[in-house]
Amino acid sequence: MATIGQAWETESGREILVLTVIGVVFSQFTGSKPYVRILRQRQEIDPIGSYNWQFETENGIASNEQGRLRPISGQRGSEEALRAEGEFKYTSPEGVPVYVNYVADEDGYQPQSDLIPTPPPIPEYIIRSLEWQRNHPQQPTRKF
Repeated sequence: MATIGQAWETESGREILVLTVIGVVFSQFTGSKPYVRILRQRQEIDPIGSYNWQFETENGIASNEQGRLRPISGQRGSEEALRAEGEFKYTSPEGVPVYVNYVADEDGYQPQSDLIPTPPPIPEYIIRSLEWQRNHPQQPTRKF
């Protein structure tokens, strides 16, 4: 079974992942109205590896993404990697507007949103403890 990272490395894998995300978003809004009209849709694909697409529906779902190949330094010298940047928005069933911006590149999928949970700040006593441990490394014990 392939991981999301492995699937992202192939063009068909990226398409399947993007369509899956779109399908999940659309499935949240299939209540009493079975069909949602697409207000705008556009796709542009450049033969050298860049692309962009966008769409917007009548129920407020909108998404866009642009991607391009860019040089990176790899283990085998100079390589190219796809960098995709995009965003999507919709309204949750609770009526909360959801906005997500993301970047997907050789470092993985990196979403940003006010609704993504973040860990609490590290308590001051833990920071002090880590600093003390860094300044007082444990000495190796002698075995007789």
